[in-house]
Amino acid sequence: MLTQISNVLSEEDLQQINQLVSEAQWQAGNLSAGSHATDIKHNEEMHQDCESWKSINKLVIAKLYRHPEFQRAVLPCKVSAAFVSRYGPGMKYPPHVDDPVMGGASGRYRSDVAVTVFLSDANTYDGGELHIHTRFGPVSVKLNAGAAVVYPASSLHEVTEITSGQRLACVLWAQSLVRSAEQREILSDLDEARQALHISAKAAQVTATVDRAYTNLLRLWSEV
Repeated sequence: MLTQISNVLSEEDLQQINQLVSEAQWQAGNLSAGSHATDIKHNEEMHQDCESWKSINKLVIAKLYRHPEFQRAVLPCKVSAAFVSRYGPGMKYPPHVDDPVMGGASGRYRSDVAVTVFLSDANTYDGGELHIHTRFGPVSVKLNAGAAVVYPASSLHEVTEITSGQRLACVLWAQSLVRSAEQREILSDLDEARQALHISAKAAQVTATVDRAYTNLLRLWSEV
């Protein structure tokens, strides 16, 4: 399931982030890559010891957690820190699959879901599309600043080469309460339906029935 989420970050948030980016320290992106991706990952990442990264990470994680579409699509159990990436001309990240288990020994998590939060408007750089290879074929994603895309971390994906401008984004991963992407998609559709029923027919029996079905499926499929 691939979900695009608009307005994760406000204009005020983006202005604050842009100021923090200008003050940040950067390092080679392949330092955080898995062993299979060290030689192919060509970008920069914000150093996680600098104050800019600490502020951006705190802001982005908080805004994602408060967004109802993120909660609906991901059902987060654990969420990683946000890696702030920067791509300039000539930089790219060829096709790869994310590591299945991430984090240090004291805080490991299963990477069920990948999230990209865009920090640059789409018209400010050329190239840099996020290509996600789904079972229905490749999908190209290039959203404006403040929007996000959520997709299974098991998907083959890539960031195409930047030919001009600069692409800034936050990338993070989540372990979901529900391991199966197919089950998460069913729950997301059902939750959307029950929320609509709560608005249009709150007291109706069908609303209670759909509510109960969603709750019990989540109980059946969740892992805690």
